[in-house]
Amino acid sequence: MEVISDYEKQLRTLKDEIAALSAEKSALQGRSTRSRSPSPAPHSRSQSRSQSRSQSRSQSRSQSRSRSRSASPSTAVAKIRSPSPNRAKLSSVARKAALLSRFSDAYSQARLDAQCLLRRCVDKAETVQRIIYIAAVEAFHVAKMAFRHFKIRVRKSLTPSYVESNDFEDAVSDYIICHLDLYDSQSSVNDVIRAMNVNPKISFPPEADFCLLSNFIQEICCIAFAMQTLEPPLDIAFGADGEVFNDCKYRRSYDSDFTAPLVLYHIWPALMENDNVIMKGEAVTKRGAFWNSVRSVSRCRSRSLSPICPRSHVGLSTISRSRSPSPIRCVLPRF
Repeated sequence: MEVISDYEKQLRTLKDEIAALSAEKSALQGRSTRSRSPSPAPHSRSQSRSQSRSQSRSQSRSQSRSRSRSASPSTAVAKIRSPSPNRAKLSSVARKAALLSRFSDAYSQARLDAQCLLRRCVDKAETVQRIIYIAAVEAFHVAKMAFRHFKIRVRKSLTPSYVESNDFEDAVSDYIICHLDLYDSQSSVNDVIRAMNVNPKISFPPEADFCLLSNFIQEICCIAFAMQTLEPPLDIAFGADGEVFNDCKYRRSYDSDFTAPLVLYHIWPALMENDNVIMKGEAVTKRGAFWNSVRSVSRCRSRSLSPICPRSHVGLSTISRSRSPSPIRCVLPRF
């Protein structure tokens, strides 16, 4: 009986402790819920603030869109121009780095793709490399001329808005930089192909269709056009067959004669900034091969371009050997 009574006492104490713990638990839960739920007034204030902020942002966006749509090109140029010279300098440095990367990619990838296209029509590797080099040179010349004409048109269109402004040239440059997509690169591609068709060094193989190089020429034209917007602009170095090899401007090709002092022909032009070489080109040098190439080109020119041979029986050798050309001029008929 004593054991049962002790057991009942322990059971009662345990029940009392459980009841006390449950009461403490409910109290703690009530406190935690009160601390988590914010008061209604700050909540409504935060909601009203967020709504007003979102409305002001939407209004500012709509106003900016309407202003951008209704603004003229001259006012758009004025807004696009950065007022800080350091920021403009950084922008020029970034654009220059991007253009140098594109020019390097054109040499390493686009040039090889163009070679693969031409090798289907032309068997001789030297002729293929000459064609691609002349295409790159002509693309730079045509793009520079197109940039001059484009700049003149921009100046005429912006003159009424900047009559008495000191930053007129900056506005013109900024407008061209922001509207490079207005450059008619396809027209430049057509001009380059026309110039290549009359070039005496590469126009003789009739099986080569220069339209195969349209993508390559267009890429070089776009790069050259954008390089004219830099300060100072970038250009390619002048290269001529038979010139003395310049190690500062060119690298020798893998099949070159590394002891030859003269350039047989060029593979890729060197990129210049004023008188400084920014990126080396590539050239082929071989001993004794240049004079044979000159003789073959001169013979091809005399056959196809001379107006005297098909119209008279007097040979070119007779004309070149004679010291006094007046008797021959009397013999030749007048047209």
